[in-house]
Amino acid sequence: MVDTLARLLVHSVTSYPKPDFMMVKKAGAYTPISTQEFGDGVKHLALGLKALGFEPGQKLCLLSENRPEWTITDFATLTAGGLTVPIYTTLVSEQIRYIIDDSDASVVVVSNADQWTKVEPLRPGLAKVKHYITFADEAPAGVMTLKAVQEKGRALAASQPGLYEELVAQVKPGDEATLIYTSGTTGVPKGVILTHDNLVSNIRTSAEIIQISSKDTALSFLPLSHVLERMVMFTYIYRGSTVAFAESVEAVAQNLLEVRPHIMVSVPRVFEKIYTKVMDQVLTSPALRRKIFFWALKVGKSCAALKLAGTPIPGGLSFKRSIAAKLVFSKIIAKTGGRVRLFVSGGAPLSKDIAEFFYAIGLTVLEGYGLTETSPVISINTFEATRLGTVGKVIPGVEVKIAADGEILARGPNIMKGYYKKEAETREVMEGGWFHTGDIGQFDADGFLVITDRKKDLLVTSGGKNIAPQPIENLLKTSPYIANAVVIGDRRRFVSALVVPQFEKLSDYAKGQGIAFKGMEDLVRDSRIVAFLLDEVTKATPHLASYERIKKIAVLPRDFEIEKGEITPSLKVRRVNVTAAYQALIDALYKEDAESGREDAGTVG
Repeated sequence: MVDTLARLLVHSVTSYPKPDFMMVKKAGAYTPISTQEFGDGVKHLALGLKALGFEPGQKLCLLSENRPEWTITDFATLTAGGLTVPIYTTLVSEQIRYIIDDSDASVVVVSNADQWTKVEPLRPGLAKVKHYITFADEAPAGVMTLKAVQEKGRALAASQPGLYEELVAQVKPGDEATLIYTSGTTGVPKGVILTHDNLVSNIRTSAEIIQISSKDTALSFLPLSHVLERMVMFTYIYRGSTVAFAESVEAVAQNLLEVRPHIMVSVPRVFEKIYTKVMDQVLTSPALRRKIFFWALKVGKSCAALKLAGTPIPGGLSFKRSIAAKLVFSKIIAKTGGRVRLFVSGGAPLSKDIAEFFYAIGLTVLEGYGLTETSPVISINTFEATRLGTVGKVIPGVEVKIAADGEILARGPNIMKGYYKKEAETREVMEGGWFHTGDIGQFDADGFLVITDRKKDLLVTSGGKNIAPQPIENLLKTSPYIANAVVIGDRRRFVSALVVPQFEKLSDYAKGQGIAFKGMEDLVRDSRIVAFLLDEVTKATPHLASYERIKKIAVLPRDFEIEKGEITPSLKVRRVNVTAAYQALIDALYKEDAESGREDAGTVG
């Protein structure tokens, strides 16, 4: 019975013996790791931690990029009865110190020298930490290598046969498994406590819904610190899928061609970039090629609409679809490796236009919804039931209702135990057994869940109109010239936006128009560029209500940065921080015209 993550691993090691349980890039080529090798790595590390005095209920902080050792350490911690506390590698020292200290961690594991440089200065103030471990082959003074800890475990296994099995048996479904600090778009990070049962319930359900099997190969590139990637990693292992680790986000395009995965989980930002790149190539291609592409896309969308409606596709249209696939779609799909069975999108809303594009060309993107506090999946589109623009139907075993103010409430076996050492905050979001998600949404007539926005992100204009900024921001990002955007308008007379351009694309446009510039600061202040981007904004949002339309924009010379607190490690915009950082620029957008006595509808760069 797979009822804990410890038993899940034992089940997988015994049920799916294979030479390529995992794949990692070494010396320019992907190298396989067998099921047995992986299982032994977990066993010896779990026992090694035991030898170091690591006890059930203790916490281990894990600061590392995605790699097999990440998952080995995670499972070893769980098997030893401890809690894994993942830390994003993009965080700075002070943020890392907060998590290590607040979690009461007794062990800290880092991947390499770069991450150790963030932790080393913190050591004098981390009195609760008893051991530091590195994945590197050589360790600084006072730090142990992972291999050295595993050697201790190997020795313990020899002297106490059966001890590992005892550790596995001692872990119970209700035991705490992990402490995940929410990056949060506002406020201090909170440690979300998830139990083995929370995660296992989500894993078992997701495995059925997404139809994952041991025949699948998955490419892992989202940070394992992200609850979605970690849960699907558990799911891959549960079903015996082969998992290949991407070298980095930048290398994903190349790794797709090398691994040729069947499954990949991502956030909308990646799909937006793929879409933008494809459209950019199309728009700069010869006229005949553009004409063929848009004809093919129209055919694909027509077929997609019929398929989604459950209506048979006429023979003539089906024939056109086969031609479109051969001339256009196959070339795009080939860049994903040619074997992708499905993509999963989560973490933030995916633009309906972009979802429709992928579906039309034959790449299925199953969009879902959830939070760290819900382990994470609450709802997801499936092969059998997909509706673009929604996050699917609620998964089996979970209940959702919509509160009077539109907030989404959920309850079920996947709901967190609470926030670590924050009883008041826990009570605030847990009322009557229902978890308050903080998201606004509704069900359509067929039971598909539609997310409107974050409750606290809703803008209320001075005219009393409620505006959800995220859907508008997603529309803006469908422009090939816009990389990111934040919609502004709370307590204002009209809506404006901060726009981050696709700099390379915008630079090419400027050069083509004979607009001289020395750098990005120079370029984004040019009134012709601002006017051009405002036109792009208008073209991307033709169907908005009059009070939702963007009247002005400010063009930013750089993208939002994690280090500056403008976006979270999971790439969600911290709206409060962004508006604070650009307050002067925003105020300039709303400066009343001295002569007319009203707010001008022009643009400010």
